[in-house]
Amino acid sequence: MSLLKNVGTIGSLTMVSRVAGMVREMIFSRVLGANEVTDAWFQALIIPNVFRRLFAEGAFSAAFVPMFSKRLHSGEGGAQDMEAARTFSQDVISVFVPVLIALTAIFEIAMPGVIWLLADKPVNPASFDYSVDFARIMFPYIFLVSIVTLLTGMLNSVSRFGPGASFPIILNLVLIGTLLYVETTGSGVEAMGYIVAWAVPAAGVLQLAWLIYWAHKEGFRPRWITRPRLTPEVKRLGIIALPAAIGGGAYQINTLLQVYFLNQLDGSNVSWMNYADRLNQLPLGIIGIALSTAILPSLSRFIGANDTNGAARIQSNAIELGMLLTIPAAIALAICAVPFITIIFEGGRFTAEDAAMSGGILAVLVMGLPAYVLVKVLVPSFYARSDTRTPVYAAFAALAVFIGFNLAFLQRFGVEGVAAASAIGAWLNAGILYAVLRLRGYYRADWPLIGRIARQLIAAAAMGAALYYMQGYLADYYSAGLFARLVAVGALVGCAALVYFTVAFVIGAVRREQLKAFTRKREPEAS
Repeated sequence: MSLLKNVGTIGSLTMVSRVAGMVREMIFSRVLGANEVTDAWFQALIIPNVFRRLFAEGAFSAAFVPMFSKRLHSGEGGAQDMEAARTFSQDVISVFVPVLIALTAIFEIAMPGVIWLLADKPVNPASFDYSVDFARIMFPYIFLVSIVTLLTGMLNSVSRFGPGASFPIILNLVLIGTLLYVETTGSGVEAMGYIVAWAVPAAGVLQLAWLIYWAHKEGFRPRWITRPRLTPEVKRLGIIALPAAIGGGAYQINTLLQVYFLNQLDGSNVSWMNYADRLNQLPLGIIGIALSTAILPSLSRFIGANDTNGAARIQSNAIELGMLLTIPAAIALAICAVPFITIIFEGGRFTAEDAAMSGGILAVLVMGLPAYVLVKVLVPSFYARSDTRTPVYAAFAALAVFIGFNLAFLQRFGVEGVAAASAIGAWLNAGILYAVLRLRGYYRADWPLIGRIARQLIAAAAMGAALYYMQGYLADYYSAGLFARLVAVGALVGCAALVYFTVAFVIGAVRREQLKAFTRKREPEAS
């Protein structure tokens, strides 16, 4: 398998999705701004997203993909056994669908209590009602997108990465169209919030139709309503997924607690954090998630063949590629945080003061970006070995640091302190994962890799210095017209790329032969 090719496929489609998401947030900020309605809207969207990431994209994928892939390639000589794979997936679906229906029903009933737990210190009745209504409208999205994730895992197992990487684009396009429509209606912010909320489950229906189409093309035609079959393999899937769910739960609890802590502070903190995190998530999604998705099948095959050298090579390549792209992204976003937020989001109901607040949050938040990517790259080494427990301990250690920091310093550092706590926890998480891999003899970064990462830091520092001096000359362009903003962002990004990659090539942070190694196909050797 070509690591760079698969990362390129996933990353390019993820980039389209993230850019579409950026456009969505740009329109959202101008149409709805940052206020109690947007705080309620973003808070409501977080709830189904937490369960999507926890059960669907996290624990379920981590357990399902290796098990499904094993059955798919269980034929003689490793040949595909479609019937075994179909049977396994059908058994999983027969249990998965009723569980999702029950989960959705429970949360629809209990939603006022859920929102109350996340509410601010004196509960604002209007904001509370908005949050409950928006969450009830949007929560069925978890049912739809969970089925989408199951189909994505099946397609990824046959190296069909495109459909799964592209389905988020549909949500963004639907929301963009809805936002453009509501702006023409002349409705108030409250009415527009309700209309945009209904667009979320509507997009989920379209995403499900998209994945069903591609699954049928690959020969997977599952039946969605069948009698539950709790087979030994389905039970094993649950046993493997449970620790991953608990571990993923640490991160998702972190997300919910972040909302809670933000609600303890004055101001539209949930909205400001959302806009800042949108830029933070751009490189994380393009680089971290793409690498994580691409290397899991490769690591599973190498480890299954007892090829430890091949697995270590994949791990090193993923770390090097991830840091090559993430380190400069983090430094550029930190230095140009306010200019980027101003260029992208300021306008309409989103003011210069809102941009300054979001920019300050972003500058702190991105300090954890390389660590988030490292976590995404290191966790598959545990999942490929059916070890879903170790990431649990690392994730809960990071959660404990996040909670402790905010309990001690929330009122002192405010919203920037919440961002700092997230970054510190991410670095602790990554450090624990690497230490365990090294202690168990699974993986150890060699000196050439460490040397290239050190050179990447030098190149990124040179880029940061250039951006620091350049941003002042473009200040008049940041909040000007569209063309001026495009000129400003093009100049900043172009300067960053030119300086970083020029210095990186000169000092040996990236080499042509290493890029060839990323694309060279290697097959696992039989043990």
